[in-house]
Amino acid sequence: MNWLTNYVRPKIRALYARKEVPDNLWHKCPSCESMLFHRELEENLHVCQHCGFHMRLDPIKRLGSMFDDGAYEGVELPKSVADPLKFRDQKRYTDRLKEAQTKTGRTDAVVVGEGRIGGHAAVVAAFDFGFMGGSMGIAVGEGLLTAARLAVAKNAPLIVVPASGGARMQEGILSLMQMPRTTIAVEMVKEAGLPYIVVLTDPTTGGVTASFAMLGDIHIAEKGAQIGFAGARVIESTIRETLPEGFQRSEYLLEHGMVDMVVHRRDLRPTLVRTIGLLMTPRIDAVEPEDVDLTAAPSVEGETVQPAVQQPAAQPPAPAASFQAGAD
Repeated sequence: MNWLTNYVRPKIRALYARKEVPDNLWHKCPSCESMLFHRELEENLHVCQHCGFHMRLDPIKRLGSMFDDGAYEGVELPKSVADPLKFRDQKRYTDRLKEAQTKTGRTDAVVVGEGRIGGHAAVVAAFDFGFMGGSMGIAVGEGLLTAARLAVAKNAPLIVVPASGGARMQEGILSLMQMPRTTIAVEMVKEAGLPYIVVLTDPTTGGVTASFAMLGDIHIAEKGAQIGFAGARVIESTIRETLPEGFQRSEYLLEHGMVDMVVHRRDLRPTLVRTIGLLMTPRIDAVEPEDVDLTAAPSVEGETVQPAVQQPAAQPPAPAASFQAGAD
């Protein structure tokens, strides 16, 4: 009996027992609802291989995909006051912060890293939408100021990757004050003659759009990203008109001159490498006019063009002979 209980029964149960499968092996695309295997999704940078939908990307993975060989150094950000207004709605603001910190494993909604992109030093500040919707509070303002100061100190371009719903309501007016603070941070970089590049991702809205996100020297947007200030439903209810299809999406903003280019996520790093290389390469000094040989014959498509022979100026015609008085 012991042999049947201890050996045979476990073997039979193992044949028919339902094996537990981890829940995170497959992901459903929010756009086309295709099932995506997690390894393929990671390799494709969280972009659906069926419809091209760009899912939100963790800031750590974002930084790793942008820097050379995925190597960078994280920048420690200054600590800020956790709950300056002692705010409470349905729960305390401090409790919300603890929940977000436990969920994401980071102190606030922005992560700053420094490294090299295409061989050039660069500083990148990436937002985490999973941390209270990437909302901008005092800590985020401090993080962007730190990134700007570091970029100036390293003589490196500053790249910001926003993914935010706007200002953090739990910090009230102090959150709105981060809009001019981040604008000052951008001006620090520009006054130093360094490029400021913004990579607009889904979503970029509210006070983030109204401040540093639209002050870039170059604006690069991911495909299909929502970019705007107020929500589409709020705008429709205000103007009482139906908005056009694709309103507040990257492609719509590109058609109307709000962004410079729309790129696929796999092409983002090559685009940044090319852009930074163009902006950070020392320019060739202009040749002085006296150093130019004006007698040299220029060439066009391999053919030598002879310099035009300057014709002498036409002489005025000789005056007609006058008749003498009394002549025959």
